[in-house]
Amino acid sequence: MCEYTAKDYKKGQPRWCPGCGDHFFLASLHKAMAELGVAPHDIAVISGIGCSSRLPYYMNTYAMQTIHGRAAAIATGCKVANPNLSVWQISGDGDGLAIGGNHFIHAVRRNVDLNMILLNNRIYGLTKGQYSPTSPRGFVSKSSPYGTVEDPFRPAELCFGARGRFFARAVATDATGTVEILKAAAQHKGASVCEILQNCVIFNNGTHDSVATKEGRAKNAIYLRHGEPMIFGENNEYGLMQEGFGLKVVKLGENGVTEKDILVHDAHCQDNTLHLKLALMEGPDFPIALGVIRDVEAPTYNDAVHEQIEDVKAKKPYHNFTELLYTNDIWEVK
Repeated sequence: MCEYTAKDYKKGQPRWCPGCGDHFFLASLHKAMAELGVAPHDIAVISGIGCSSRLPYYMNTYAMQTIHGRAAAIATGCKVANPNLSVWQISGDGDGLAIGGNHFIHAVRRNVDLNMILLNNRIYGLTKGQYSPTSPRGFVSKSSPYGTVEDPFRPAELCFGARGRFFARAVATDATGTVEILKAAAQHKGASVCEILQNCVIFNNGTHDSVATKEGRAKNAIYLRHGEPMIFGENNEYGLMQEGFGLKVVKLGENGVTEKDILVHDAHCQDNTLHLKLALMEGPDFPIALGVIRDVEAPTYNDAVHEQIEDVKAKKPYHNFTELLYTNDIWEVK
């Protein structure tokens, strides 16, 4: 197998605002692809419309920027037509969950073998600052000058509601954490959804400030890893325990609590109840969950389609158009 470097996947000069989270994510994607070792000509990167959807222009792979909200549909066709390609879908929270929301949930439901990246800055950036499907209630923007009067989508909740088998989350400024979940997504067979928390310095600056820095993540986030206890904090002094049907934060050493009492993360559990609770945690009472939250194998849509084609072909007396012509009565006109 050839060894690749991040440089092998780079192309062009990114045209995003200085400090935009897209720069950080792009660098992590290049690095993840190099570590995965998949040849550039075996990769396709598909996007819709939006600031983040410019990303295919900066990939030295097969790449295509499509139309608004249709990245998942094009990516599905790409994977079904050529199952050997590693297909990456890049969408923003507006492109992926507003006009593209229907395609998103059905690609997840069908379990198409796609790596679906959702770059979530909670705003429409390219169209100059309207609120998006992930903007919080009361958010003031150009299209909601008095504050939004609707509740946002929570990407994990939407993914799990569509029977998603893989969900992970990272912060764009955390290169190590981002590369880790991208590699896990690529190695998962089926629809992989990765939510990337990123900043828009122009229209929604500071939206993920609580976890934007390493120090912030130490205080306000928990890194979930399969088979490891759910411990977090600047000195790993806190942990998660079950309380009734919910979760609670405890401090190790208090009230006799030890590491043995802390929940152990099982990303492969078929029941997604705990996965959803972890994915929906948020401050100030709970840390934000980062890492691979759910990773469960299931039959993929693209494999099932090709298996069905082969099964039907085996039962038919013809296997191509020429054989079809000779299957029925034949006559010659002179």
